[in-house]
Amino acid sequence: MSATLIARDLAAGHGDRTLFTGLDLVVAPGDVIGLVGPNGAGKTTLLRTLAGLLPAESGTVSLNPPTANLGYLPQERERRAGETVRDFLARRTGVAAAQTAMDAAAEQLAAGADGADDRYATALERWLDLGGADLDDRAAQLAGELGLAVALDHPMTALSGGQAARAQMASLLLSRYDVYLLDEPTNDLDLDGLARLERFVEGLRAGVVVVSHDREFLTRTVTEVLELDLHQQQIHLYGGGYAAYLDERERARAHAREQYEEYADRKEELLERARTQRAWMDKGVRNARRKAPDNDKIGRNFRGETSEKQAAKARQTEKMIERLEVVEEPRKEWELRMEIAAAPRAGAVVATLRDACVRRGSFTLGPVTLQIDWADRVAITGANGAGKSTLLAALLGRLPLDSGSAFLGPGVVVGEVDQARGVFLGEQPLARAFGAAVPALSDADVRTLLAKYGLRATHVLRPAATLSPGERTRAALALLQARGVNLLVLDEPTNHLDLPAIEQLESALAGYPGTLLLVTHDRRMLSAVATNRHLEVADGRVTG
Repeated sequence: MSATLIARDLAAGHGDRTLFTGLDLVVAPGDVIGLVGPNGAGKTTLLRTLAGLLPAESGTVSLNPPTANLGYLPQERERRAGETVRDFLARRTGVAAAQTAMDAAAEQLAAGADGADDRYATALERWLDLGGADLDDRAAQLAGELGLAVALDHPMTALSGGQAARAQMASLLLSRYDVYLLDEPTNDLDLDGLARLERFVEGLRAGVVVVSHDREFLTRTVTEVLELDLHQQQIHLYGGGYAAYLDERERARAHAREQYEEYADRKEELLERARTQRAWMDKGVRNARRKAPDNDKIGRNFRGETSEKQAAKARQTEKMIERLEVVEEPRKEWELRMEIAAAPRAGAVVATLRDACVRRGSFTLGPVTLQIDWADRVAITGANGAGKSTLLAALLGRLPLDSGSAFLGPGVVVGEVDQARGVFLGEQPLARAFGAAVPALSDADVRTLLAKYGLRATHVLRPAATLSPGERTRAALALLQARGVNLLVLDEPTNHLDLPAIEQLESALAGYPGTLLLVTHDRRMLSAVATNRHLEVADGRVTG
């Protein structure tokens, strides 16, 4: 079914803070609208409002036709206890809810309730439209194609991280919605998953609104960009795709700055003219009083007339100032100025593995023989579940080896941003958890540093576990600046970071002099960050 999502004059806020107002949006069949803005701008709030999961503070959201199927697919980090892969796929595709509605309508039909025929027909049609009739067959085939390698009745809580990412991908590829709202679908996907996602989105005839921080994905898929500008409290819709958006945004910002500077220069010029005219007028009046003898009426009158003319000119200039069309100064955007402090150099050899093997259930990493030298900059890639995070844990000595040996050089100071952002998952307030990791910093210095990373009073007193993934990532990056490192380990660092922060991280890595181990599927980051080695991990084997 072709469907259009229409939002009119939407407004939303968080506490006493306004996120956006007066938002109008039409999502027609075939539209792929990329929703961008800094963390905290309201992207997820907007998606949830469009999905009907949050009430709008003002404005309306409607579907045309009203019976269309709208799918909101957020990233799900936590897995539900007791839910199987089959149950997960049915829930995410909307089939489970449609099945429940159809069963209820069938019971009413059997009981002879009034209108039960129409309700059952409507429920059946929705179930069929969502793909309920052949979901199991399609799911089994797709699971094999994606390498999920578990039965559909396998518990979700028993899946590895790579398997859970594949299940998330399967839930999207199996869905048959008329309008899609996708919140960070690119997180945790490997390169093959990203390619599949791009093909899926490009092949949809349905309208799509997508939040993603993957710049390459946005460049390849979106047809329009909706920017939530938190700093300017403005909303901008740009046509022509992501690359065109970047160009148009820069032109618009430059034009706005030029307009303001032209207005400010003209206003200052008129103000200076008015001050001069007033000064001349005041001087003329004083001179007329001081110099004119009592019987020099002609001279006195002449100087008085001259002063009046100056006053008239001054009033005229002031009216010109009042008639100027006011141009507000563009607010300077807050920018994350990221730095990575370098600890003193360690030895020539930073870390080694010798014939190292790690076994985790049915998965085996190794045997791996690998040496990381001082100032190596190593990109590590591979499919989800291939063993990249296991390799990092073995190199850092965090994971006991089943055979072989591992060595971490003396003087190595490790700074790590892991996938779970594990330092900030407890119930301690953020400021206290951060301070415990860098006890040499005073409380005031901790707050100042966190504020530099966009984590202010509303964040630092909250339990760290209640922060968003993006906020925890910022806190983990702030730690790198606080304590100084000479072995920097980044495991999918761009997950949940907003686009400006990703660009700042890339800039900080360019000036970092130590050893770098970078695991990422962000194609722009792989090309932007200079590396001198590339390791590929596949099925527990390391090459490169």
